[in-house]
Amino acid sequence: MKLSSEGIKNRNEWMEKGIRLPEFDIEAVRAETNNAPEWIHFGAGNIFRGFIGSISQSLLNQGKAKTGIIAVESFDFDIIDKIYTPFDSLTLNVLMGRELDMEVLAGISEGIKATDYERLYDIAVQPSLKMISFTITEKGYAVRGADGELMGIVKADIEEGPDKPKHTMSIVAAMLYKRFKANSKPVAVVSMDNCSHNGEKLKAGVVTVAKAWADAGKVEPEFISYLENTVSFPWSMIDKITPRPNDSIQAKLEELGVENMAPVVTSKGTYIAPFVNAEKPQYLVIEDDFPNGRPALDEAGVYLTTRETVNKAETMKVTTCLNPLHTGLAVFGCLLGYTTIWEEMKDKELTKLVNKIASEGMKVVIDPKIIDPQKFVDEVIGERLPNPYMPDAPQRIATDTSQKIPVRYGETIKSYINSAELDPAELEAIPMVIAGWFRYLLAVDDNGNAFEPSADPMLKEMQAKLSEVKLGQPETAEGVLKGILTNEVLFGTDLYKAGLGEKIEKKFAAMLKGAGAVRKALEEV
Repeated sequence: MKLSSEGIKNRNEWMEKGIRLPEFDIEAVRAETNNAPEWIHFGAGNIFRGFIGSISQSLLNQGKAKTGIIAVESFDFDIIDKIYTPFDSLTLNVLMGRELDMEVLAGISEGIKATDYERLYDIAVQPSLKMISFTITEKGYAVRGADGELMGIVKADIEEGPDKPKHTMSIVAAMLYKRFKANSKPVAVVSMDNCSHNGEKLKAGVVTVAKAWADAGKVEPEFISYLENTVSFPWSMIDKITPRPNDSIQAKLEELGVENMAPVVTSKGTYIAPFVNAEKPQYLVIEDDFPNGRPALDEAGVYLTTRETVNKAETMKVTTCLNPLHTGLAVFGCLLGYTTIWEEMKDKELTKLVNKIASEGMKVVIDPKIIDPQKFVDEVIGERLPNPYMPDAPQRIATDTSQKIPVRYGETIKSYINSAELDPAELEAIPMVIAGWFRYLLAVDDNGNAFEPSADPMLKEMQAKLSEVKLGQPETAEGVLKGILTNEVLFGTDLYKAGLGEKIEKKFAAMLKGAGAVRKALEEV
């Protein structure tokens, strides 16, 4: 059984093994996509293939679409050479729950490299094009460095003009410029990345390049007006855990007789396979602003709504129903020696902790109305986090914790402060996580074993502030947190003014009493 256009023609063999196949004429769809493309997507990796690709497949299966998606990779060309081309742009999608749900996806009609400018620009000028979408990670939209200056690659693109740019934002600006020159037809440019206000970030990147070109005389000033008034940049919220390829899934597929399923590690360090493994729950909420029409996304489970509602859905997830729970498990998972999230969810204290974090957040949750917050958080705690097929690690989630705390916990604390009915001093689980983070920064687990903390831009700075703290000597923590807990950038507010400073100090000191102190402090909470 080979994952290829020819290999799946023996439908019975695949179906007998429990692997569903496309229900449409793949070649006819690809021909129509070539003639009248409607959807092109930047970022050809796992979440795109398994989630966005499944949306396209659903629409094609239902007869709600006639064209597929054209995938563009602008960062790691090995993905096209090693995963798309050898497998005819097909993906074997494996949803991991109590049972495996396996399906060959053919909703992606073509995979191309972003340096194929002739093909890109030909697609860009087609009046049929409705959407350019993205999963390139938040850093893919950045055109300026930490110093506020334009990146070198962007400066080079500006100097060269809109013909063969290298940065993704420059490439998209060039595509839109070709469209402006050809027919000035509208189009939606849609970020589907997991970051707040993603459409705003995308628009800022594209417009920054375009204005620099205009200032340099490379494009007409009217192009800026086209971007501002004719092109839309809808916001979205996406939620689906799509980890790296799992060895057990590879083994299962090969046991069924599917050949050549081994993952590859690309020259850019991407870990990718002919299959995608992911959890079943998935959410995509998009601002319904498509000036040239759109695919029937709502027929494939996508929520189409207003920008305000998108923002509320993002806030619900990030500040209450998912991300705060993840960070709590990350910090204490590392301290208690766990290497997977699902195993943590068999731990009585950690399960109680995430339930308590959720309970505290739900009192001030932002309700987007289109997704019920209680049902969402119940699914997270009852189904998603305990899923043994999702080998996500607390060590991965602990990355950049200093950058996550102000949103994941600071917003809830501020909501308590602004509430007439609630007192932030009553919070227990959230200050416990903050205290646990300080204990984590000491890089010694609850059994006294050293571990390597995950990458964090403030790691060295925070460890220096805690350098006088000694395990087994809780008195050495006295006064150490005073200058930290007042940092409104780090916590979203002064935690002493919120009535939480002393509480966090006490919890931190309690976790310094020696081996097992972290566990005992958790039991008390």
